[in-house]
This record gives sequence, C-alpha cells and structure tokens, in this order.
Amino acid sequence: MSESNSGLESRAESSVGFKSEPKVDQETEHEQPLLIREINGVEFTILGTAHVSQASADAVAALIAENNFDAVAIELCADRLRSIDDVDADAHLDLFQVIRAGKVPMIAASLMLGAYQQRLADKLGIKPGAEMRVAIELARASDTPLLLIDRNIGITLRRVYKGVPWWKRMMLVSGLFGSLLSRADVSESDIEELKRGDMLNQVFSEFSGEAPEIYKSLVDERDQYMAAKLGQYAQGRVGEKILAVVGAGHLKGMAGYIDAPPDNLEQRLQELDTIPQGRSIVKWLPWLITALVITGFIIGFSRSPELGWQLLLEWLLINGGLAALGGIIALAHPLTIVTAFFAAPLTSLNPMLGVGMVTGLVETFLRKPRVMDFKRLRVEATSLKGWYHNRVSRTLLVFLLTTVGSAAGTYIAGFRIAQLLSGASVSG
Repeated sequence: MSESNSGLESRAESSVGFKSEPKVDQETEHEQPLLIREINGVEFTILGTAHVSQASADAVAALIAENNFDAVAIELCADRLRSIDDVDADAHLDLFQVIRAGKVPMIAASLMLGAYQQRLADKLGIKPGAEMRVAIELARASDTPLLLIDRNIGITLRRVYKGVPWWKRMMLVSGLFGSLLSRADVSESDIEELKRGDMLNQVFSEFSGEAPEIYKSLVDERDQYMAAKLGQYAQGRVGEKILAVVGAGHLKGMAGYIDAPPDNLEQRLQELDTIPQGRSIVKWLPWLITALVITGFIIGFSRSPELGWQLLLEWLLINGGLAALGGIIALAHPLTIVTAFFAAPLTSLNPMLGVGMVTGLVETFLRKPRVMDFKRLRVEATSLKGWYHNRVSRTLLVFLLTTVGSAAGTYIAGFRIAQLLSGASVSG
C-alpha cells in the first residue's frame, strides 16, 4: 500500500469512521452491480441500477425480500419524490408564477432531461425509475424508514449552468433539444449493458472530456453528495444495515468518496447545496452592454438627428426582429409575436427584465392552458411535436426562443451600432 493511500484511509477512519471492505464489486442474481461498504459500523449495500430496466426493479425487490434492512436510501430528492407520489403534480403548476419567478429554464430543462428516459421506458414497457418506485413501495409497506440522498434537482441544474462558461452554454441547450429529436432505437439488452460499470463509466468519461464542467456538477458532485449523505445517516445511527439504490454510473465515484471522505460532512454538503456566484465581469456584462448602447444613441444624435434615428431603427429591427423570429419558430400567438417585436428593444435595455417574461405572460393570457395540458405535460414533453401541441410547454418554448432571439439581437445590433458610429466618425 502506498503512503498516500495509507494517509487517505487514516483520514477516513479518524474523521467519520469510514471503513472499506477488501472486495466491493459484486453482482446480484439479476446481474446488477453491487457495492458493500461499512461506515461507522453501519453496513451499506449499495445497488447500482438502470432507471429504465425491469431487471433493476426486480433486483431491488429481491434484495429487500431477502434481507432485513433497517432503512432504504434512494437516489431522489424531496421534489422528485413528490412528483412520484403525486401523479397530478403538474396539474398544480402555476404557470404565471413560474414565468414571474424566472423558473422557466429550470422547468424546461427538467422536462427535456426526462424526455429521453421516458421514451426508453415506453419502448421497454415500464415506468421511468421503476426500481425507485419498487424501493419506495416496499419500504413503506414494511414501515422501513425511507432516506433521500440525492441533491435537489433544481440546485443541480443551476450549478451545472453556473459552472459552464457562457460560450459553452449553447452546448447545454442544443444537447437538451437534441434529446427531443433523438429517435435512436435502444434495446433492453443495450440498457442492461449500461449497468455494467465499464461501459457506463466510459460514457461518462467521454462526456467529461467534452464538457468537464457539466460532468462535475451533474455527476461528480452528486457522487460526493450521496456519499456524504450516507455518512451523515451512519453518524445518526438510523440503522445497522441499510440498502441504498442509486444509478450504476454513480457507484465508482461514490466508492472513492466513501473511502476518502471530507473532514466535515455537514460543511461539504452545505457547499454542494450552494449556488455559486457568477464572475463579476459576467454579472455586470448586461449592464455594460446597456450603457454602451445608450451611449451610442447619445453620440449618434449628438452628431446628427439622421444618424441617431438610423441607430434607433437598426436597434428596433434587429433586436425586435430576432425576438419575433423566436416567437414565430415557437408558433406563438400572432399578438405575442408582435409583442416580442416591440418589447425586445425595450427589455434589452433593462437587464432586470427579459423579453421572455413579457411574451410568456402574453402567450399564457392569449392561450390559457387547459387542465388537460397540465395533466399531459410530462407525456407530451417527450416529443418535439408534443411541445408544440401542449399549451404549457409551448409557452415555455415562447419564453425561451424569444429570449434567445432578443439576446442574439442585442449583440448583433450592438455591433451594428458600433459599426455605424465608426463609419460616421471616419467620414466626418
């Protein structure tokens, strides 16, 4: 054993009592990867699953039936557990409040992330997260404590967004929209192969290489979070023998963080639950652009009224035109498109207000979502056609696409204003 490894084990045992078993990689009779760890005298059986696999659900049921677990831990947060318990949760969604609170990107991202998983589950004839549902039902049926160990999905998505440089955020958006367009057939045998650590780890490794910031927040931080939550439950002595059900792709990372835990679990969990602040230059960039555009107008009118009006016209046509184009692509109501055209040039000069907030509220007013739209939101959001058919998801598209159009228009029109001022200065 190397000196560094010895140091890690020493730190592990002195901090919260983590202890590694000599051999951890096993498989259940259903060929699901299994990890055994002892933390503070508590034995954790950590089962790796695929979230759209019937075999994974069967493995959960078999483990619970064959073992007398004191508690069952699952890879869910409170919000996701509520969505499983309340099948009509989307029917209670307040679209006006979602738009006003600026939660549209998070809701849309959550829908897109679930779309591909739902389509796979439909092809295989099971519900997404069937193994989690089995764990929940069996734990409750036997009055076994149910422990939630995953980080809140909203915090994860916001940390993903904040952790990615602005020029890479389009990759996030295109990847999410790509999940709606993908129709690649995936057989159940392919899904079963994904549960074997090597293939899944390879997929994550390639993902990490292309966008390490995304991988860090989406996978690695959650490995840390769930490992720390298990340590926290071990400290709280909720039982002597606990089953943990997590996605197979988290097993390898969780094992590493269990074996070499942080010195302070509570502090690390708090850090992982905190939304990082953006860089100051990014934070002030919208205000800087606004100041430059307004300064450009002032300079233009000071040189000549004709130049000033030309700058205003360019700003209106480019910014408003691209925002309206976003509304057209989203198949927004004609009045919403007109609103986008006139609102974008104004909202772009106020970083506190986005055109998407205006167009989203107008679209909601003009095409009020029906009860059936809310109830069928998760189902129809699995396809691009469904996004346009459902009034709730189409309103989200209107918000997003008019916002993207206005943002593009702001930069393009800003460069155009600078170009016109530069040309006027040279000719003068």
